[in-house]
Formats: sequence, structure tokens, C-alpha cells
Amino acid sequence: MPTAFDPDLALLLIAHGSRHAEANADLDWLALELKKDGVYRTVVATFLELAAPTIEEGGKRCVEAGAKKVLLVPYFLSAGVHVRRDLEDHRCKLAAAHPGVSFSLAEPLGRHPLLVEVVRERVRQTLARRASE
Repeated sequence: MPTAFDPDLALLLIAHGSRHAEANADLDWLALELKKDGVYRTVVATFLELAAPTIEEGGKRCVEAGAKKVLLVPYFLSAGVHVRRDLEDHRCKLAAAHPGVSFSLAEPLGRHPLLVEVVRERVRQTLARRASE
């Protein structure tokens, strides 16, 4: 992770998307939190399907903001078909549509050790809430 502002780097966050706005709001929250870091030119939340903005719209926003490097960040747990095939296809389309801009695809959340801590904390919170009921 960059520790200082990188004027060329934008993050394009990508979630699956839902017809329920409250489900999509999680990615919007994450984008706002990452913007607070102040190290990226811009951070844009996008959706593979069922919600807007689309990945193409988000990529265009990154380029219009002046990004020369765009990192597509999947907000997916596993490297399934959507990540390995669909998001790679979107990366290729963005690169073709915006020559001179580098588009890279990050790994999904996957087996990151911090996810274990997140799950442990959710279990603790739920058990504590149930104990107080």
C-alpha cells in the first residue's frame, strides 16, 4: 500500500451488486474509508451487475480524474469465475478503451489472515449480544 499520495493511482472497487441498495452501501462505505487515507487520486465503488455504476463507468471516472494507473480491487471472497474470468475481461476492455492507462487486477479478499480476525470478532459480538438478551 502506498504510504504517500500517488497522483497517478486510482482504486476501482468492484462488488457483485445487489438489487437492494443497503447491500451496495457497504462498498460505498468502504470507498469513503479508503478515500480518507489520502493516498489515491480517486476511489470509485462499482458493481459487476444489478447496480450502478458499472465497472466501465467507474473506470472512465478514474481516467477522467487523471489516473494513469487503475487498480481493480475485487470485493469478493474467492477467486471464482467472476474474478478470474469476468473481472479480467472487464480489465481488458478498460485497457483497450483507455490506451496509456495501466489497469491491473488485484487478488480477491480470499484467505487473508485478517479475515480470520474479522470472523472471530463477528462471532464474539453475536455471542455477547445474545448473552445480554
